[in-house]
Amino acid sequence: MLIRDACLCLCLSIAAALCSQSAVAAPDPYRDHHGRVPSGYTGALFKLSHDYPAGLPAPAMPWRSAAGNRPLDPGNAAAYTAALKESVARDMVALLANDGRWNAAERGWYNDPWLGAQREPLHGMLVGIERVDSNLFPKSGLRKPFTTYVITYYNRIGAQTIGRIWAGNPHAPQLAGGATQYAEGAVTVKLAFTTAGPAEWPAMQGALGWPIAMTANATTGHFDRPAISRGYLMQVDIAVKDTQSSPQTGWVFTTFVYDKDARPGPHGVWDRMVPLGAQWGNDPSVNSALHPGAALRETWINPKAPLYATETLGWGGRLSGPNDHGVNDISVASQGTRRLIRNAPNSSCLGCHGSSQWNAANPGKGMASFMMPLAPPEPGAAPNAGAPYLNSPRPGSAEWLRWFQNRAGNVPMDAGSIAGDYDLALTFRVLPAWHAATTGKVHTLQKLDAGGATIQ
Repeated sequence: MLIRDACLCLCLSIAAALCSQSAVAAPDPYRDHHGRVPSGYTGALFKLSHDYPAGLPAPAMPWRSAAGNRPLDPGNAAAYTAALKESVARDMVALLANDGRWNAAERGWYNDPWLGAQREPLHGMLVGIERVDSNLFPKSGLRKPFTTYVITYYNRIGAQTIGRIWAGNPHAPQLAGGATQYAEGAVTVKLAFTTAGPAEWPAMQGALGWPIAMTANATTGHFDRPAISRGYLMQVDIAVKDTQSSPQTGWVFTTFVYDKDARPGPHGVWDRMVPLGAQWGNDPSVNSALHPGAALRETWINPKAPLYATETLGWGGRLSGPNDHGVNDISVASQGTRRLIRNAPNSSCLGCHGSSQWNAANPGKGMASFMMPLAPPEPGAAPNAGAPYLNSPRPGSAEWLRWFQNRAGNVPMDAGSIAGDYDLALTFRVLPAWHAATTGKVHTLQKLDAGGATIQ
């Protein structure tokens, strides 16, 4: 199950971080990587880009004009998505070339702090999902499970928000007073690599491969000290704060996936990263449990996207890529019985990121609601009821639909929390790592009980 493995992996990463920092009185928030360089490696190492800017004006946003300077709909989303990709093309082509000349700071791209103890040293990547089962991709011929490795970059506009939160005192983040809110034109780019290569997954034929110092590799079964193996570029996510194009949520999420059948162009593999789709809202008026075939007005899916990428779309066909936790095994209780559903679409890009929030009064828990629909244990139920499935509200129920609303980025999902403006990295990864490093306690946010029923 995707989400259980991701949570376990993150808990183990935080625990390892605490062990590695136990002798350090004040852990370094800007640590580059975990330092465990594989024996014999002599190449370049990752450097964290953290000289966050401030006071920048709003940038040009050519993706708006590509969509006719009007809110997005399924008719103009393709043009918008293409223009957004083109806006970051020069820098991403340079990054993917992996020729030693990429310098994130010089190009105006930045990374999150506090994750150094979890980053591998070659490219600064984090484990995205520790194990993705092959049964999620029955139509595209995946023969073995895989692990994903990810890295996120923020443009100058987005990095201003990171600076507001951490630059004053990185051991005491500033979260109040709108500090977590992003300015118009903030862009994040997230790269996701899979350990399943062409030999295990025909969909990766010809994909770009990077050497990565892996501590987890579900494809080979390696879960130990770092060893260099090749990861293959599978997915690129580009998100932008754009309230003109997305008036209700303020964000547009786009996903690009590798297409082995795409024609190579002058920009190498970048030209073979084709749109899977875009999402700017959760279509809260469309109950996809009651009306599974109902058209969505706030998601656009590319009809020519490669087959493998459409196997893990979210609830009702909402946007979710193969690295996005959009499909999970769930357990639904009703009138004393429990229905177990394998590979149930139960999320979306905006549905998941909409849970971004932080309860400063209870930082040991942090996020009041999980990333996707999660139900509390029923009265009198065994602690492990539903194991090993994710205990879930009934699809389409009022509780389920809490994850499929359109909220502005400054409105938290749960009262009493500080909204994270759709930045799930902040509230699910960075703040828990900060809390663990500065308190000496493994953060409980990512722990599920034995049955996957609740957040501890």
